[in-house]
Amino acid sequence: MKEIKREIRINSEYETRQFGEALARELKPGDILALVGDLGTGKTTLTKYIARELGIMQAITSPTFTIICEYTDGRLPLYHFDVYRLNSADEMLELGYEEYFFGDGVCIIEWADKIEELLPENTKTIYITYDEKKPGEGPGRDYAKGAAPDAQQSRVYRCDF
Repeated sequence: MKEIKREIRINSEYETRQFGEALARELKPGDILALVGDLGTGKTTLTKYIARELGIMQAITSPTFTIICEYTDGRLPLYHFDVYRLNSADEMLELGYEEYFFGDGVCIIEWADKIEELLPENTKTIYITYDEKKPGEGPGRDYAKGAAPDAQQSRVYRCDF
């Protein structure tokens, strides 16, 4: 894990949207954003809000089976990778990943820890985890009765940028 420069607690989808939109405004051609987190931590949701702020109007879904989705209708092209199903980083070579990583768009890579050795030095990484505080403990928001346990937990974004 790289040195963490900031930690952000996310308590709602609204806060995810705010963070994603703010981050998108900072992105420039050639940026690579690595998202590392367990299943259900909101990697695709964050990507959706980044894409929206980039001006991409297409629906954003996780490219779990296609590995990559290309969106070119925004202010910058977005290349959305989901490398969960890759067996090795070598499979990225077959996809021609270097054209994306060193191109004129923005790359967002879900499960980026699986291809860590391929990521350029300037990659921006967000480690997404669930907050260790249980719902209802300490100050914070009141959670709706009957909500799924994972929906009740806050998330923590640990950023190396």
